[in-house]
Amino acid sequence: MNKTRLNLTLFVLAVILLSSCGGLNRMRNNADDVRYNVTPEILEAHGEEVEVTIRGTFPERYFHRRAIVEVTPVITWDGGEATMSSITLQGENVRDNYQVINFGGGSFTHTDRVPFNEGMRISDLEVRLNAQLRNNESEFDPRKIADGVIATSTLVVNEPRPVIERDRFQRILPETKETAIFYVINRADVRQTELRSERLAEFRQYLDEVVADERVELRELGINAYASPDGPINFNERLSEQRRQSSDRVFDRELSRVGVEKRDDFYNARALGEDWEGFKELMEQSNIEDRQLILRVLNMYTDPVVREREIRNLSAVFEEIADEVLPRLRRSEMVVNIDRIGYSDDELMQLYNQDPSQLNEEEILYTATLYDDPNRQYQIYNRAAQQFPNSFRAHNSRGIALMELDNVSAAKDAFQRARQIEDNDAVRNNLGAVALREGNFEEAEEHFASVSSPGDETNYNLGILAIKRGDYSKASGHLGNMPVINNALVKMLQNNNDEALRILNNIQQPGPLAYYLRAVIGARRQDNSMVFDNLRTAVNRDDNLKEYARTDMEFGRYFQDSTFESIVN
Repeated sequence: MNKTRLNLTLFVLAVILLSSCGGLNRMRNNADDVRYNVTPEILEAHGEEVEVTIRGTFPERYFHRRAIVEVTPVITWDGGEATMSSITLQGENVRDNYQVINFGGGSFTHTDRVPFNEGMRISDLEVRLNAQLRNNESEFDPRKIADGVIATSTLVVNEPRPVIERDRFQRILPETKETAIFYVINRADVRQTELRSERLAEFRQYLDEVVADERVELRELGINAYASPDGPINFNERLSEQRRQSSDRVFDRELSRVGVEKRDDFYNARALGEDWEGFKELMEQSNIEDRQLILRVLNMYTDPVVREREIRNLSAVFEEIADEVLPRLRRSEMVVNIDRIGYSDDELMQLYNQDPSQLNEEEILYTATLYDDPNRQYQIYNRAAQQFPNSFRAHNSRGIALMELDNVSAAKDAFQRARQIEDNDAVRNNLGAVALREGNFEEAEEHFASVSSPGDETNYNLGILAIKRGDYSKASGHLGNMPVINNALVKMLQNNNDEALRILNNIQQPGPLAYYLRAVIGARRQDNSMVFDNLRTAVNRDDNLKEYARTDMEFGRYFQDSTFESIVN
């Protein structure tokens, strides 16, 4: 090669090299000419993620025809950063498959999301550009394009509601004891065989026991005397009255024996005539072949005379009735109604402390509800589960107490044991509540979906789950009109601040978070009084909210306000 050609080659290479370097330098130096629009303008956390859409616009004559530029959004905060996926762009003369930006100008749109980190609440969204032109590469200075992150969605109260299978304790238990004196057809005298019957002996023993028991109150005593529905009506009415009188004398002797006075206010002896209801009931229970025919007669006719005539016309059937059914209707019933008075609250607590084994299942489960301390409640429910190992309610209540004590793993074990005993909606909901507390959303959804008849507890829990996933429309459907913090939060996340405020105002005994959310609504409305009054109440009730408010971008415009600073510092 001659010297002239060599010099020309070196000159061309130098021009190309200078052109490449100059192109990258020019792009880097003019990087501020690129416009970025970010949606949302201040980043927001939803569904425990931060999603952002960036639209970048390059001016005319900016993007080199042979350049390749990688754009990487990064959220940075004190002590950390989260890098989003990159988008690669190329000039119009590059032979590759990236999005083309013409020399005459162009734009790109890029959307990505990253998991939310608490540090992001005070953070910057910046873009980092890496450009290549032939064999040269250049890193541009990072450029901030947005602030972040509004994290109002993370204020969801993740305290799922358990379904409680309550005790069935009744302090007063009504009880009825009755016996019968049977009579011969058309007679009203009490036979000696009836007075010596096992029925009457058992009744006497019952009277002895209840009268001697200090925890029993006699509520009502009485006689119900009947005649069988055969024969003339007037005769049967007189007969039932005579039977009332004879059985009344028997009952009177028994009450006198145990020292009980027949007072008008709780003793009632009645003559009830023909017992058609009893007849129908015995026919339904009998094995008489034509019983359905008899029952149809009873349904067709209400006049007792007609009924008896039609039944007697069925001569073959009537003989069976006369032998098997009618004798059981010729009777007087002696009835004792009592109230068994259970232990008082003080007695239950004392008995539990002395010897829990003295209490039955309902009493020990009820005793746990007499205490407000969840530790004490757990101790009692745990004892109940030991004393009654096959009690679903004992294990379920034990799990609920453990949830109150924030021992979620132990609560899960208790609910699983309860499910082994009885697989029902309550334990399915409660296992879903455990999964929700553990952050296992898929498992929580499976448990809640298996609840056959969702109540308020399950719907509330599904509302929490939907908020966690960022599905605010579904959350609103589950929460309905519930006057609860999470429902107000959902309305705020849907930008329905008026409805959110209405819900907050309807919460009985609002806590610090209710006032905090009112302050946030005030900030959105730029109502300074609403912000400061409610924020002051919130932080006075919960000092931890001061630090949270200092880094809450909902109050970004107030960060330099002296009143705001005096409240949160």
